[in-house]
Amino acid sequence: MGSIPSLTLNNGNTIPQFGFGVFQIDPADTVKATRLALEAGYRHIDTAQMYGNEREVGQAVAESDLDRSEVFITSKLNNGYHEPADARRAFDGTLEALGTDYVDLFLIHWPLPTRYGGDYVSTWNTLIEFYREGRARSIGVSNFQPHHLRRLHEETELPPAVNQIEVHPYFTQDDVRAFCREHQIAVEAWSPIGQGLVLDDPTIVSIARRLDKTPAQVVLRWHIQHDHIVFPKSVTPERIAENIDIFDFELSSQDSEAISALDRGQRTGPDPDTFDMIPE
Repeated sequence: MGSIPSLTLNNGNTIPQFGFGVFQIDPADTVKATRLALEAGYRHIDTAQMYGNEREVGQAVAESDLDRSEVFITSKLNNGYHEPADARRAFDGTLEALGTDYVDLFLIHWPLPTRYGGDYVSTWNTLIEFYREGRARSIGVSNFQPHHLRRLHEETELPPAVNQIEVHPYFTQDDVRAFCREHQIAVEAWSPIGQGLVLDDPTIVSIARRLDKTPAQVVLRWHIQHDHIVFPKSVTPERIAENIDIFDFELSSQDSEAISALDRGQRTGPDPDTFDMIPE
């Protein structure tokens, strides 16, 4: 397995381009799965307040043989805590749960334009506080569309370092990615294999067979070659090891373009312009 590359964010900090996601991993399984990922070479763990497993991620890191500085930890603000005072309390809770005095990256999980009077700007300014204090080494957003990002660009002093969005071959979000590229905002891809939808696609299967790789490995490699930061999820040891084994081959430009051409505008998750769920 080749080494995992890092990308430099717009604030000068670096981020491992490949990591381990713990979305929908039961807290009871999170410690073991995260430990397996760390043992397999993952050094970037993506969690969120909404996932309910920050404490278990922190436990897995603490129980590993790795120093805290060797593991890049991302978490995200829950939808019910966008008011500045609530965001501050929630962020303190994240640090306590993770057992650390800083996170490497902290994100607004959803813009929620139909909630809070459409004011995600004051929420972003609160994250800027965490960044200025050094308790969040980098800050960013998730599921923000260009018009959401434009408001932050026009009304605040600090642009997001990252925008974590749904991206996969059936939903390439070219407009969002182009805006992020223009404004030096790194793109993180969630649902990188479209919740499995793309794995049976004939184009991807054909490329995988020719390269003696799995369809998932081909799609993850496509993400890497598009400079996306990606963090697939699994609780299966074999799959955890397989997912990270993508740094010993490259896709040709023709193969990469063929995968990109599969875009059909097919979301697997909610629309950021209408999503307004606040978990109980």
